[in-house]
Amino acid sequence: MKLSARNTLAGIVRKVQPGAVNAEVVIEVAPSLNIVSVITLDAVKSLKLKVGDRAYAVIKASSVMIAVD
Repeated sequence: MKLSARNTLAGIVRKVQPGAVNAEVVIEVAPSLNIVSVITLDAVKSLKLKVGDRAYAVIKASSVMIAVD
């Protein structure tokens, strides 16, 4: 797999919660550290995602902001 995104985090699918159009997918990338993504149901079917599968969270952003109080 080759991608232009620089942030690719390998993990295990811990939850696939389907909705009417989209699904919430939780990938555990480290113990007690999860990445949550909302993708289409078509994408879930196309990727054949199920709990326990190895998958990647791929993050592509032009900026990451940090804030404090």
